[in-house]
Amino acid sequence: MRKPMLRKIIHIDMDAFYASVEQRDNPALRGRPVAVGRAAKRGVVLTASYEARKFGVRSAMPSTAALRLCPELIFVPPRFDVYRAVSEHVRRIFANYTPFVEPLSLDEAYLDVTENLRGIPTASATAKEIRARIFSETGLTSSAGISYNKFLAKLASDYRKPNGQFVITPEMAPDFLAQLAVEKFHGIGPATANKMKALGIHTGADLREISLAFLQDHFGKAGAWYYAIARGEDNRPVTPDRLRKSSSSETTFSDDLTNPAEIEAGVKAMADDVWAWCEKHQVFGRTVTVKIKYADFRQATRSRTLPALVTSREQLHEVSLSLVRSVYPVTLGIRLIGVGISKFEAASMPEQLELGLPAAAR
Repeated sequence: MRKPMLRKIIHIDMDAFYASVEQRDNPALRGRPVAVGRAAKRGVVLTASYEARKFGVRSAMPSTAALRLCPELIFVPPRFDVYRAVSEHVRRIFANYTPFVEPLSLDEAYLDVTENLRGIPTASATAKEIRARIFSETGLTSSAGISYNKFLAKLASDYRKPNGQFVITPEMAPDFLAQLAVEKFHGIGPATANKMKALGIHTGADLREISLAFLQDHFGKAGAWYYAIARGEDNRPVTPDRLRKSSSSETTFSDDLTNPAEIEAGVKAMADDVWAWCEKHQVFGRTVTVKIKYADFRQATRSRTLPALVTSREQLHEVSLSLVRSVYPVTLGIRLIGVGISKFEAASMPEQLELGLPAAAR
């Protein structure tokens, strides 16, 4: 029996995308520590240049904390229209090589080049040519991970950043994963990594020794995923038109809010953003979520799944306000409010849309 053909998967990640666009367009910023975001006391770093990262500045970091780490940090306001235009240009380049492109965000995507349109024999050569074209046509660098599935390609793309590429072959995968700390596995977050370490699971080798039953007992449905990735297994296809899972909008207030009227005005404004998108695309969901971030950066979420679709702005307002009122009285100020809707019932939607500022950008 013939073995099934190994897939050729590339994960392309633009390097410090927003910051790199700003440095490209403003020569005075080149070689200097740059953060895209706002330096105000309520500001958050959307992305940081590699010069800034050397000081420990990271995405989603409060601007005040970033400035303490790097007093010379230069803040630049975001220009999302420019970033979207560049992203669309890069995706047009991808389309010259394969129709199987799965965008994850403005700055990264999976490509299945098993049968690429250019007839290039290897995925490595394909990735190299794509990265060269991106640089030639946009002036921006990118990194690539190449492997036989999405999980390993994503891991590999971090291995030669910035402006490099790395391949994980089937022969390399077992040893590569065995030595990797569990917190480095894509899909294992800090809380899960800490729980694993408490159970004596520190590396990929440790994870591979654990039975499926044990992982499912301690991690629920995710246990099967952890069992598979410890063995380098991931059968997920590269899906060009992934179903949109949710639509959300959030805002950070200029001052912490405790007054219910002001809080609810913010909730209604975010709900209006979400509803405008739903109406435009004629897509409606059943689960409404309100996200709250307090002045001390603690976060709370409240969700409600309805028996039928939310089909009016007034209904979205009503549910959103009911959810936020569940945290009253507010003793500690609220710095951020978000409203989201999910459990869509529609045929074909791209993946999640963030109508407000992205929480983190690469």
